[in-house]
Amino acid sequence: MRFRLTPRETSFYDMFSASADNIVTGSKLLMELLGADSASRVEIAERMRAAEHAGDDATHAIFHQLNSSFITPFDREDIYNLASSLDDIMDFMEEAVDLVVLYQVDELPKGVEQQVEVLARAAELTAAAMPNLRTMDNLTEYWIEVNRLENQADQIHRKLLAQLFNGKYDAIEVLKLKQIVDVLEEAADAFEHVANTVETIAVKES
Repeated sequence: MRFRLTPRETSFYDMFSASADNIVTGSKLLMELLGADSASRVEIAERMRAAEHAGDDATHAIFHQLNSSFITPFDREDIYNLASSLDDIMDFMEEAVDLVVLYQVDELPKGVEQQVEVLARAAELTAAAMPNLRTMDNLTEYWIEVNRLENQADQIHRKLLAQLFNGKYDAIEVLKLKQIVDVLEEAADAFEHVANTVETIAVKES
């Protein structure tokens, strides 16, 4: 890591960690949704909405700190991109839960649980990686594994689409379910964006 002669604002690290921990909360709510009945899904959606609002607050706190800090721990653009990508993950997970409730989906197609499992694993890895931004240590395995998970998510998504278009579902149901699995795929993409941003930061700081 480069030697710096100036002090750095360190509260960003804690805020990134808080944002990532909140994403873990969101991923657990997604897991909870899978086996829930209709009434329970409404309550889970409310908790997910609260978690998404907490994510927004965390993101706004980072932006406020960014705008008021003269010295930052790494490039301002990278701080902005990392905070935005973390926020995107939470937005997509909340949207997926909300769509399940709004569309009154009785049964999710087989394979969605695999999507959610990938997201849960990516959330755990991301939360574990954020504290390491302080030292830039032990991050390589993180972004390699998240990129692997995103490739796995792509494969699951393609299989789900093939399943949706095999004639088992009527046209309206296909539209509903496709939107849900597409949003979950966007969440996986957002995890990869976070990992790629962390890799960019680590390369610059090396």
